[in-house]
Amino acid sequence: MRRSVPVAAVAALTSAGLLLAGCSGKGSSDSSAEANAATTSVVNASDAKGGTVTYAMSDAPESFDPGNTYYAFVYNFSRLYARPLTTFKPGPGTKGEELAPDLAESMGKPSDGGKTWTYKIRKGVKYEDGTTVTSQDVKYAVERSNFARDILSLGPNYFQQFLQDNDGGYKGPYKDKSKDGLKSIETPDPQTIVFHLKQPFAEFDYLVSAPQTAPVPQAKDKGADYTKSVVSTGSYKFENYQEGKQLTLVRNPNWSARTDPLRKQLPDKIVLNLKVAQSTIDKDLQSGNTLVDMAGRGVDGQTQAQLLTDPKLKASTDNALGQRLVYTALNTKVAPFDNVECRKAVEYAIDKKAVQTALGGPIRGEIASTVLPTDIAGYQKYDLYPQKYSGDNLDLTEAKKHWAKCGAGNVSTTILARNDRQDEVDAATSVIGSLKKIGINAKIQSYPTSKYFSDYAGVPAFNKSNNVGLIMMQWGADFPTGYGYLQQILNGKAISQSGNSNLSELDDPEINNLLNSAIANTDKGAREKAYADIDKKAMEQAAIVPLTYFKVLMYRSPKATNLVSTSAFSGEYDYLNIGVKK
Repeated sequence: MRRSVPVAAVAALTSAGLLLAGCSGKGSSDSSAEANAATTSVVNASDAKGGTVTYAMSDAPESFDPGNTYYAFVYNFSRLYARPLTTFKPGPGTKGEELAPDLAESMGKPSDGGKTWTYKIRKGVKYEDGTTVTSQDVKYAVERSNFARDILSLGPNYFQQFLQDNDGGYKGPYKDKSKDGLKSIETPDPQTIVFHLKQPFAEFDYLVSAPQTAPVPQAKDKGADYTKSVVSTGSYKFENYQEGKQLTLVRNPNWSARTDPLRKQLPDKIVLNLKVAQSTIDKDLQSGNTLVDMAGRGVDGQTQAQLLTDPKLKASTDNALGQRLVYTALNTKVAPFDNVECRKAVEYAIDKKAVQTALGGPIRGEIASTVLPTDIAGYQKYDLYPQKYSGDNLDLTEAKKHWAKCGAGNVSTTILARNDRQDEVDAATSVIGSLKKIGINAKIQSYPTSKYFSDYAGVPAFNKSNNVGLIMMQWGADFPTGYGYLQQILNGKAISQSGNSNLSELDDPEINNLLNSAIANTDKGAREKAYADIDKKAMEQAAIVPLTYFKVLMYRSPKATNLVSTSAFSGEYDYLNIGVKK
């Protein structure tokens, strides 16, 4: 999902009955002192109310607006104050991938061969001010988040691509003089919303789990400034937001458990501290001053060394896969990487063992050779660009052969990374050292997470004018299928002028068509086979250099209750019902 930021494999998973709705039952864990406990069960399961849950983050999100975000941790966190049509049940590992109705009273009802999807809003759901949520509010939320890209550019653009009557004529609700909105989203009554698609979309229930379907009352919308005072439908609401410093949430008095079977509204208050050094966050997690690392990226290198050498500390860690890949995107629109032979040379030249070490070693992920992570259905093990070593030295024979075919000679380029992620900067530095050996002189430019996609890496015009040939990236699935992982980083129609996630700017007609035909197929097995085929086609284009199948190493605060590591949110803890241990 999304721009994500997991050495043990996730052990046998618990049954669906272990979800937080019944977390005090069979399989729940009352001990926080067991390594990987949160990957197999709910740790410190409790319904105790009261207290303050404190989160911290080393930078700040681009936005808290549910319709203008694309980080997995904000998708996760935003559910505290914004209810999408569907969401994921809190459960360990792949059990956390189980969808449930959220704002909707049931899963979608497809018709017209999967081209039309109908949902009913739960009766009695209210905003924080007591007004009733309507289907028109959901329609407006989708319109603003997908069609006002000049103002809200940070989320995915699935709806823009797939809604039936979008041929470029509709410019979003801020410019729609008729105020009728999209004809392809109907609201025949205040409870019913109907989506009309250009083609069948077999996984549409997953798509509407995105916070872009969380309702927004048009009268309260402030465009880009809506992030400062989001109107809540969840169990918590904004009390105070100091941009770049702190966000405080308090109980939403108009939230009702009667209309919400998933949330528990346990703590009195939730505080998120922003721009806190990662080393400080790690210390505060151990002391209990902070209960959750918001970004879910795991501890820093120094803390990792401490945790892994102290059995007592290691017992409070969770190390899980989260459908993530660390990779270097090669910009297919910037010379010489517009030449596939040049890109293949880079595939062979980057020393992945050295990069793995820079990222924290095998505990942070095994070396990768595919676009699909190992824990997404459709993954097949193969390596089109196998690396050979003589001792610690990478054999560059194939790299130099392809670089000679490419004919670029000695070149200069730029590589981008996020400056608040030291592991990413270290990995980029390792990539620079590798490429220099075949004649590519790269310099690093680093920018903060909060602006990385809106102003720099995700802006094609910036990359072209700054000779950006390589971009460091970590990606997690939008939803836990091959399509939810591949579409926004490989489909040419996903390329946008700001907030872009197809950083390679790959626009291959064959890959585009394979993606479109796969999602229209109602046969799950056939879709998964297609995802494997798309993976190989992408690697043949050499637009992405897979580095590691990322694993997160998180420290589990013993003072937090209901901690469970979920694949649905990149191996992070599920934020829906975390409380404070009495």
